[in-house]
Amino acid sequence: MATTQTHHSVYITHKDHDLDSLQVLPDAYQWVQPDLFPSLQQHSTPLSDTLPLIDLSLPDAPDLIGKALTTWGSFQIINHGVPLSLIHAAQSSAIDLFALPPPHKLKAARTPGTFPGYGIARINSFFPKRMWSESFTIMGSPLEHFRHLWPHDYSKRCDIMAEYDRELKSLCGRLMWIALSELGITREDINWAGPNEDFKTCNAATQLNFYPACPDPDRAMGLGAHTDTSLLTVLHQNNTRGLQILREGKEWVTVEPVAGALVVQVGDMLQIVSNGLYKSPFHQAVVNRTKKRLSVAYLFVPPENVEMSPHKKLLSPTQPPLYRPISWTDFIRIKSDHFDGLSCIRVDVKDESQVKVG
Repeated sequence: MATTQTHHSVYITHKDHDLDSLQVLPDAYQWVQPDLFPSLQQHSTPLSDTLPLIDLSLPDAPDLIGKALTTWGSFQIINHGVPLSLIHAAQSSAIDLFALPPPHKLKAARTPGTFPGYGIARINSFFPKRMWSESFTIMGSPLEHFRHLWPHDYSKRCDIMAEYDRELKSLCGRLMWIALSELGITREDINWAGPNEDFKTCNAATQLNFYPACPDPDRAMGLGAHTDTSLLTVLHQNNTRGLQILREGKEWVTVEPVAGALVVQVGDMLQIVSNGLYKSPFHQAVVNRTKKRLSVAYLFVPPENVEMSPHKKLLSPTQPPLYRPISWTDFIRIKSDHFDGLSCIRVDVKDESQVKVG
């Protein structure tokens, strides 16, 4: 997958990522929640609902997944087939990576305008304050970056991430067919699933996220509210709470960690294909006063230059297309400039000349 350019590069220094040493929350990290979303303090409100937990091995799993995608845009799965030993190995490599001294981690820093490597979340540029986190993105092989991080111990770690990519891509292919089938879309209806109809021609990025313990978690944010540009995002989180999903635009619901479970979320691309029947949920990550949190997110995206559009089976005179056709590559460019990229490609946008593509 090509490393799509964006001018929203964030330059980092040793000081930016020595968060573990801070005993007082600096002003630069005192979060200001956008008016579009419920306040940060509401994350402690008693929960009125919980994210569906689905056993993928049971016969009713497809039906439950379809319902979860139309109501939540997300769910958790167990018995998903990804070896727990592999999940733990990937998590262990992430823990080792973020435990490296800040100057050492910067040897694998992202180059300006690219995705892969160590740095700060790309969405940082849309918010006035910094996020209490650090991240490392893998697109393709992490070989060159891992050589800098572990000159004598990179090969095994590369193998782990390559196997993780294979397993998660297979799982995403399976979940895609379940999601599409629940909308009445068959294998004959999709021409971009690849020659074996397994979505192996799709691309992916693995995002390692680390949230250090924070001296004032009620006034900080690990990762600001956003949607993902993917078809699907599959996330593993350790046993520390932090991931929150916006429920019906009114309430942040904390996704409770479940041992061995994976969190699945609709991305913007699948919202387009489903013509809005599956919604890409806004989500954020809050931080903890005493516990460190780590997550591994797998973002499954379409082939770069294939145009995604509302599927014709879902359209009718009373259900017109909500979005114009667009490739993932062009959508990334739009979303680099617009916080809500989907609103920019809605068919009812009055002046599409304001939307820059390419």
